[in-house]
Amino acid sequence: MTFDLPSVFPSIQPITDEIARRAAEADHLGKLPPEDIRALRDSGYLTLNIPRELGGYGLNLRDCMAAHLQLSQASTSTALVAAMQLQIFGQAGELRHWPAGKYEEFCQAAVEGGLFNHLATEPALGSPSRGGMFMSCATPTADGWLVNGHKTWATGGRHLTHLLVRLSLDDCAGEVLIYPDMPGVEWVETWGDGLSLRASDSHDVYFHEVVIPSDHLLTRQNDKIPAPKNAWFAMTIAATYLGTAIAARNAVIQYALERVPTALGKPIATLPAIQRQIGELDMHLQAAQTLLFDAAANWNGRMDTREACYPSIVAAKQFATETAARVTEMALRIAGGAALTRDLPLERYFRDVRAGFMQPPSGDTAYELLGRSALENTSI
Repeated sequence: MTFDLPSVFPSIQPITDEIARRAAEADHLGKLPPEDIRALRDSGYLTLNIPRELGGYGLNLRDCMAAHLQLSQASTSTALVAAMQLQIFGQAGELRHWPAGKYEEFCQAAVEGGLFNHLATEPALGSPSRGGMFMSCATPTADGWLVNGHKTWATGGRHLTHLLVRLSLDDCAGEVLIYPDMPGVEWVETWGDGLSLRASDSHDVYFHEVVIPSDHLLTRQNDKIPAPKNAWFAMTIAATYLGTAIAARNAVIQYALERVPTALGKPIATLPAIQRQIGELDMHLQAAQTLLFDAAANWNGRMDTREACYPSIVAAKQFATETAARVTEMALRIAGGAALTRDLPLERYFRDVRAGFMQPPSGDTAYELLGRSALENTSI
């Protein structure tokens, strides 16, 4: 499955072909290939949604998702790294919530090859999406801030050039910029042998008395004012795992066309039972893609429509991750015992998409939000 992209962006196929060739070995080693990051930088993929006047391609949410569905078919881990950058600049382009000049500065850094990620998750806190205070903190100094803390799931690891760290300030939560080469930044390689995303370099990072200047404070969050909804995070996560499921679909179709058991004497693709299972698999994928593109196309980023449009974003993300889990399991069943080995990529796809269950908005939180929206907007 491929998706139409605006002519302003060159073909993504050479990038995905290159990254796909390394994906199995990267997963086996549990390391993010530096060549993948180089390919993303050299192609301009990391600047898809940066305005054209600032050196990017200026793609909207829908077109970025079309590109990301293709990238995710090559490597879930590498796609997740790219997703973090896309969601940062997607939301920042809509809100312009950083201090004056920072958006333009960061866009230039990205165009020059910078790799960004938000660091929010902590060992004790877990995901901040369910509330709670950060243990990582910044205390004021005479001319800046002193940062101490510990972050997990720092996807991209040592490849990152800009760490946007969410933490507690003296009176509220906030976000600061830390460069990874600043004194007191310590990386601990904790990632690489888990169930999912083994090649994403989602390591731990510690901040030991890191001194940053005052202009590295990017945001302060007023607890009395809810944070604006971030469609870009939900959508890029959805596209990451849905693209992986599409890769599983393509792989199992190829297997069905090539697998010729001696007792059958012809490909298993000729069996009605296999055709039915692949048909069911395709139906789920088509529904999830339609929902994803519809939600993305309807999102315009305006403050006056964010609340009304966000439930469809949540629905698309939840349905995409549920579909990805279902489809990759179906692909295993179709291929049978061969799917349990590394001879086929299906076991990797099956493992990787399970991470989508853990990334917000998901599970009960997603369904409760959708239920509230339905109750509040239905007249009987």
